[in-house]
Amino acid sequence: MSDYENVSAIDPELQDFLDLEKQKAQVNAQLHEFNEICWEKCIGRPSSKLDHATEVCLSNCVDRFIDTSVLITKRFAEILNKRGGMNDN
Repeated sequence: MSDYENVSAIDPELQDFLDLEKQKAQVNAQLHEFNEICWEKCIGRPSSKLDHATEVCLSNCVDRFIDTSVLITKRFAEILNKRGGMNDN
């Protein structure tokens, strides 16, 4: 049994906290990867000025970033609500 599993068996609140922090880390990693992909996709070569196509591409990436963030936030809220409902039983 790992230390993480051992601690979680002792303190359910700590388990919830660690689970949430792990999920946050996973989200941050995914968002970082997303940003790298958009940079590679939209920025052909750095220059002092963005052309129209690059601006449109970056704008679309930002829109997708926002859409993704909202979706992830809603999903976390659903998970937390389900856990809260299970704790009330």
